[in-house]
Amino acid sequence: MTVERDGPILIEGPVEIVGEDGTVTVSDRFVVAVCTCRRSRILPWCDTSHRRHGAAPHSRADRAGRDRNEPEETAP
Repeated sequence: MTVERDGPILIEGPVEIVGEDGTVTVSDRFVVAVCTCRRSRILPWCDTSHRRHGAAPHSRADRAGRDRNEPEETAP
């Protein structure tokens, strides 16, 4: 499994994903991209919507830090 910030989770297949409602989605591909931004039109798979809409929402921990008025990290 490969996890990258602001992108999908890449998982070596075959893969079986169980959704929140219990729905099972199966892929027999060599590698699948699982959406983490929840913007995909083909959930649970990534359709690269995160690229069109900018960065994915940050984690709850990141948001909590900003809620306390802590500065965000910026690129040099």
